[in-house]
Amino acid sequence: MSKYWSPLVSQLSPYVPGEQPKLQRLVKLNTNENPFGPSPRVLDAIRAQLDEGLKLYPDPESQQLRETIAGYYGVRPGQVFVGNGSDEVLAHVFYGLFQQERPILFPDISYSFYPVYCGLYNIASEQLPLADDLSLRPEDYLRPNGGIIFPNPNAPTGRCLSLPEVEMVIRGNPDSVVVVDEAYVDFGGESAIALVDRYPNLLVTQTLSKSRSLAGLRVGFAIGHEDLIEGLNRVKNSFNSYPLDRLAQAGAIAAFEDTGWFEETRTQVIAERERVTESLQGLGFEVLPSAANFIFCQHRQQSGADLSARLREQGIIVRHFNKPRIDNYLRITIGTAGQNNELIEALAGIVAA
Repeated sequence: MSKYWSPLVSQLSPYVPGEQPKLQRLVKLNTNENPFGPSPRVLDAIRAQLDEGLKLYPDPESQQLRETIAGYYGVRPGQVFVGNGSDEVLAHVFYGLFQQERPILFPDISYSFYPVYCGLYNIASEQLPLADDLSLRPEDYLRPNGGIIFPNPNAPTGRCLSLPEVEMVIRGNPDSVVVVDEAYVDFGGESAIALVDRYPNLLVTQTLSKSRSLAGLRVGFAIGHEDLIEGLNRVKNSFNSYPLDRLAQAGAIAAFEDTGWFEETRTQVIAERERVTESLQGLGFEVLPSAANFIFCQHRQQSGADLSARLREQGIIVRHFNKPRIDNYLRITIGTAGQNNELIEALAGIVAA
């Protein structure tokens, strides 16, 4: 602890991102990155920006990108907010929309950045327990609150609510902002963006890190009523007027334009997810239903911590959460067919031994 810190800093419990190991030979299945890489059109668009224009500031409003996103989802540009990854978008959401008199609500097993933001901005919260099967119960959220946020599909479980279930939460909380965090929705969920024109209290966030293979570019966005977007813009322009550089804006636009690459790669991820699920079930694993680019599983006879450690010895990195209720589970990112084969073969050997 430094004597120069502000008082709040010593009380923070920062978010811990997934490990980025430096091993030479590595099957990296721990941070939900897309194994197939970005569209070639994205790389061409970024290269085209490497000129004298870099001496100028980028468009602070990201107008062309917002128009592209709006056209893709059938909304108005004024309903779109963009930021430096969905984490920054969520940070502005917490600061600009969730500082209310009542506590906000989110699941007890969910994206671990939510309680971090609550600590950073001194926001009261209640974490509502998932059901015994680790599913989210919409009826639990029909109670007084200062706002609601949940991932759909949920992370780290991968479970997904149907659109009518999501709508139940939104409709039941007309006086609160309901944020649906859709980082993984393209791998099997149904987006709540279809509901934004019907519910002024709904905000949907997404990222280009997962289904569009741009985790290294840092682009996220939110779609909702213009009043919510204006609130986010007020926060953004009081914090950083230029969250997206020229390369990020150009690459993101190209990613949305290349729908063929998007469909092809996400279809491969979904197919591999189903294959890995079936293989692990054959090895005695319980695998939760997943609509994401990862699976959440536990073995009936071996601990998650031991399995994670033994996989690491073979150069295969997965995510283990040492937390109540899920300390026996592994979250495994879906990789290429070759990476997934190595994982299955290694787990077969560990289980057999």
